[in-house]
Amino acid sequence: MKSKQQKIAEVDESKKLLKDAGSLVFVDFSKTSTKFIDQLKKLLGDNGVFKIIKKRLLNLVLKDKNIPLDAKALGLQVGTVFGKGDVSQTAGLVWRFFKGKEKELPEFKMLAGFDLSSATLFDAVQIKRIGQLPPREILLAQLLGMLQAPVRSLAYTLSEVAKKK
Repeated sequence: MKSKQQKIAEVDESKKLLKDAGSLVFVDFSKTSTKFIDQLKKLLGDNGVFKIIKKRLLNLVLKDKNIPLDAKALGLQVGTVFGKGDVSQTAGLVWRFFKGKEKELPEFKMLAGFDLSSATLFDAVQIKRIGQLPPREILLAQLLGMLQAPVRSLAYTLSEVAKKK
């Protein structure tokens, strides 16, 4: 059991992480071995921090920043990913970690997410969908390709007409 000083230190550390974070993703890590938790931490790298904190203490941290979420309602064992980027980047990292490990981690799931810049709370279904989106750079490249396609088709058609004449 942790002493009061240890709990205060843990809350202070979590507040510092929250101050530097751009988004939060909450995961249920029930029956997840430390091997997989270490893999998640390694995958996050400089983009975020995975922290396990008691739900009661997490509620104190969230309440301090006026985040409308009750950690006690999330699940049995809640881990928090403090992401440096926006919620799509953080959820994408967590989703890529989980993808392919469904059989090994049947209990691991994303429970909720929160974007600190827009103060938007996402439920489990929304955060899972956001995590499945491709990264921003790929989406922009796909959009650019779609915008260039009609112009490219017109240029090809005009060049073929010019060749015939």
